[in-house]
Amino acid sequence: MTINIDVRFASLFAVLNDEQVKRVMMSSHLLNLEDRQGLFECGDHARRFFLVLAGQIKLFRLSANGDEKVIDIIQPGNTFAEALMFMDQPTYPVSATALGKAQLISFDNQQFIALLQGNFNLCFRMMGAMCQRLRGLVKEIDDLTLQSATTRLCAVLVRQMESEESLEFRLQVPKGVLASRLSMKPETFSRILQNLVSQGVVEVKGQEVRVLNCEVLREAAHPESVIGLEPEFDGSYQQPCQMPAITRVTRTF
Repeated sequence: MTINIDVRFASLFAVLNDEQVKRVMMSSHLLNLEDRQGLFECGDHARRFFLVLAGQIKLFRLSANGDEKVIDIIQPGNTFAEALMFMDQPTYPVSATALGKAQLISFDNQQFIALLQGNFNLCFRMMGAMCQRLRGLVKEIDDLTLQSATTRLCAVLVRQMESEESLEFRLQVPKGVLASRLSMKPETFSRILQNLVSQGVVEVKGQEVRVLNCEVLREAAHPESVIGLEPEFDGSYQQPCQMPAITRVTRTF
């Protein structure tokens, strides 16, 4: 059954015409995930890439002793795993699970490659998206190397405060997940947050945050520190549909 969603709200598909969108959607599948339900595991053969419509997808790896490192948290309107289609024998380098209920569209890699072969604009669009993501990863390495844990956490708080244009907001992901995303232990995360509370910079109740001193928080964040919930999206995405009743996912990848 063809999915009746115009995917051109996502940057990767923005240059497609109506006929090309139709071709892309013919091999697509709508996926609904429950909270913590797995999408794929590290090492699985990568036959498909994905676009998040609603909810969040956590990309992570497990260390030899079972510790989880969150690599990225994919927000609505963003694609992921598309670069793997250019590999000879692609496998997913990370695992993916849903943070809360999530809705995605999956796309067939081979069908999309066939579309790329006849569309130079789309090729350049994909190259640009991958270059932007690479720059983000390089910047993240700089932040992890040069910025303190306090700076990284404060940068995330400033970022969300400014994006929501409010001094009061709810953390987008659980604290433990955010700590892993920022490459710090949960106890380090909690200690830094408690220090900010004791210094009168913020108030925290569960996932709810209230900023009390913007100037101090911004100074601690450093304007150049941008690590957080990448990749960036320009905010023009509007969720195309309400979350339907969650159904069992049949793996197609």
